[in-house]
Amino acid sequence: MLTTILAVLLPVLALAASIAVAFFTMKRTGNGKTAFRRHFLSLGLALVLCLTLVLAVSAAEPAPAPLENGEQPAAASPEGSASSGAGLAAGLGFIGAALSIGLAALGAGIALSAGAPAAIGAVAEDPKSFGKSMIFVALGEAVAIYGFIIAFLIILQMPDLSALTAL
Repeated sequence: MLTTILAVLLPVLALAASIAVAFFTMKRTGNGKTAFRRHFLSLGLALVLCLTLVLAVSAAEPAPAPLENGEQPAAASPEGSASSGAGLAAGLGFIGAALSIGLAALGAGIALSAGAPAAIGAVAEDPKSFGKSMIFVALGEAVAIYGFIIAFLIILQMPDLSALTAL
């Protein structure tokens, strides 16, 4: 029941957030064409993510059906509770990795949106300032690389996923 609610609610919330970002982008740019082009890509990515989440939830194995006498089937192994802890650890590890790379990329985008136009303007006025300008652009891009490294380290520390899929 909860997975069905989440499968419907999460995409709706993601689309509502996407529309809110579109209004914010429009107010910031003041140009409809520019705002639409900037936001179209992020809206498409949000839709792909939502559809992927819905398909992943719908592809999950259903709970085992009750037996003919109305009893629930016994657990396959006595260490089932330990494996669910490992599954929770793996899930939280994936969430942590996704948040680290996603938030780092968001921060890098914000840094580049401020630094790159300033660097272009500085180079247009004085071509000798190209090297100094590229330092600021590279610092903004390095934030996303740091997030990727942290996500990679998190995934390396996760429990063995092949043991989880065998259950």
